[in-house]
Amino acid sequence: MATGRGRLLQQHWLGLQALRRPPGGVGAAPGTAWPAEFRKGLGAWCAGNTALRQCAGRGKCCELPSTRSPVSLESIPSEILLKIFSYLDAVTLLCTGCVNRHFYHLANDKISGLGWVIILKEKNGREYIMEHIDLSINDSSVTIMWYGKTWPQLATLSTLDLCGVTPLFMDRSKTPSKNGPRWHSLIAKYNLSNLTESTMIGWDRLIRIFCLHPGLLVGLWKGEEELAFVMANLHFHHLVEKSTLGSATVPYELPPHTPLLDDSPEYGLHGYQLHVDMHSSGIFCLCGTFRNLFTKKGSIENGYVKLVVISFKNNTEHLPLIGKVGLSWRTDIFDGCIKSCSIMDVTLLDEYGKPFWCFSSPVCMRSSGPSDGPNFLGQTYYVDYVDSEGRVHVELVWIKETEEYFIVSLVLYLRVAKINHWFGTTY
Repeated sequence: MATGRGRLLQQHWLGLQALRRPPGGVGAAPGTAWPAEFRKGLGAWCAGNTALRQCAGRGKCCELPSTRSPVSLESIPSEILLKIFSYLDAVTLLCTGCVNRHFYHLANDKISGLGWVIILKEKNGREYIMEHIDLSINDSSVTIMWYGKTWPQLATLSTLDLCGVTPLFMDRSKTPSKNGPRWHSLIAKYNLSNLTESTMIGWDRLIRIFCLHPGLLVGLWKGEEELAFVMANLHFHHLVEKSTLGSATVPYELPPHTPLLDDSPEYGLHGYQLHVDMHSSGIFCLCGTFRNLFTKKGSIENGYVKLVVISFKNNTEHLPLIGKVGLSWRTDIFDGCIKSCSIMDVTLLDEYGKPFWCFSSPVCMRSSGPSDGPNFLGQTYYVDYVDSEGRVHVELVWIKETEEYFIVSLVLYLRVAKINHWFGTTY
């Protein structure tokens, strides 16, 4: 006789035919559509204007229907966009580069000059500065790549600094020169001696990949144990400020948060909105938005508040991953794809629509062994992410009949200390 969990999995299977993917292949819960509020909120974080907040370019995984005008940003000539950009302030100019690849090149090459570098530091004090080679603009993050043939030996390195760079003197009539003086803004510092088995999240026949918090992926050649590439994943939230307003040695410090007073008996436990993506190289396998998330005081345990986004017990909430899961990598010679790995972007808004918890990080899908349900349901898998503000736990089931993964559980665990600080509560 099947266990209670097995019966639920069987019900899930029987209900698969009733589930339909939303238009455009969006992985979203039934009745869930792409929120204009999220787009608007994302643009507000970057201090951009309304026109720059729309979905532009890059073949979005989620399309918003036009109810006003058929004119799109892609149809505007570059000369007109550059003229519009010339009236924007520096911070807004830098933010436009986060809209899509076309905007990035226009803003970066002609106006702002914003870029990112990694500074590899040897134990003897010598430094190697490497310019980013490529980037991918995602819905709520940017993925930046470094690779080449002239990496220093890994054994000689101590740390890696990730910095945003901008020209000290910007002449909007000329293309910024990389050889001129530039301002370095430290975003994060990483210890390269921490590349251990505990930080390795995947491998293929050529490389092993290691994840260092926050959001850095380091690829090592298997045979030589030397650097193959570095990939940084940066969420848009405060990205402009982090990339421009810090110094070479001190990161940008976020402004102090002032809690808003509220007499609700469960203030800070309701009204959340989550947007979550899983992607690689601009290809999305999950793109979903969930509103009106809430919990109760009774769900506070071991210093965490539990927010159930997708319940295992409710198969109408279960949703598929679109296409094959894998994290693409490349160098100037080879390229490949690490199966079961991807980039996860999480944006959690509070009841006022303000970003409460945001991150972009590589994650790995781990097998938990055979499912306790019917054999045709295949194996179950887990994806976990942890940082100082919370945890994300995702449970998936491989459906053999349709050859796809289904998310059957998605749970957020928010630190009580974070909630108390943000809302001025005393849970």
